[in-house]
Amino acid sequence: MGKSRDFSEFERGMIVGARRAGCSLSQTANLLGCSRTAVSRVHREWWHKQKTSSDRGASGRKRLVDENGEKRLASMLEANREATVEEIHAMYNSSGVEKPISLRTARRTLKRLGYSRSNRTTAAGMEALLEETSGPEQLDTSGLQSEKQNDSELKIESSTTELACSNENNPET
Repeated sequence: MGKSRDFSEFERGMIVGARRAGCSLSQTANLLGCSRTAVSRVHREWWHKQKTSSDRGASGRKRLVDENGEKRLASMLEANREATVEEIHAMYNSSGVEKPISLRTARRTLKRLGYSRSNRTTAAGMEALLEETSGPEQLDTSGLQSEKQNDSELKIESSTTELACSNENNPET
């Protein structure tokens, strides 16, 4: 069973208010459309700690590239639209950031910001794509055409054989 969404401050206040007004766990759960366990946890937390906020949002590892870093990366990319990820990574690390990031983190952050190869077609990217497709490793398609011809010849031979067999079995023709 997965984690459910976290309650907003308003919903937590509604739970505490309903319980203080005398509603039972079941009545409060039905009123807010949540489980009795969730109502019980929120009310118990309020009862013991006198707080209703959740600490779930503050859990986990902090990101190396915060909001300001994301803005910095985006402005670097906008200033130089034809820059590769490696160049943007080098510019970011040389811009005097507190903690330098890896190339993988730079790629991941740019992807999270919505920049990817598919939606950013540049002249440099098109040249690289042309080099990849027109290089010496280009596929040889001549063999494929001869295989198609051989397949069609086999189909013609098999259909004429079937026709001949059906003529032998049918004395009316």
